[in-house]
Amino acid sequence: MNMEVFSNPVLIWFLVGLGMFLLELTSPGMIIFFFGVGAWIVALATAVFKLSLNAQLFLFIVSSILSLVIFRRWLKALFHGHVSDSQDPADNLEEFVGHRAVVKEEITPDKAGKVEFKGTLWDAESKETLSPDAHVKIIRKDNITLTVES
Repeated sequence: MNMEVFSNPVLIWFLVGLGMFLLELTSPGMIIFFFGVGAWIVALATAVFKLSLNAQLFLFIVSSILSLVIFRRWLKALFHGHVSDSQDPADNLEEFVGHRAVVKEEITPDKAGKVEFKGTLWDAESKETLSPDAHVKIIRKDNITLTVES
């Protein structure tokens, strides 16, 4: 096998980028991914322009940081979905309010109980007494507590 192939900077930067993409799969945060992007940008630029080592390192640092700053928030939202500090909580009320749930633990005006909604148990309160297995309507959501009525 020709060892000169492994000293090719384009191949080295490509493999470094690939390694960083794979490493991102094992760690949270969506940060290492952008250094992989930077490595692939350097591989492409080196293949086209035959950059010196100093130029390659400079381009790697600049492209990695710029892609991190510009695209991280957008990609993180794309892959991770709803993030409570970036969305108005009222946006998700339609998922709850008006829908039906089943009482799993008795609810009285003095004591909260539990209801099951979409396969999950929720704390629930009501102005009326509701016994287990009763079907109720969700009228409000406040953090992790649902207000229900019969």
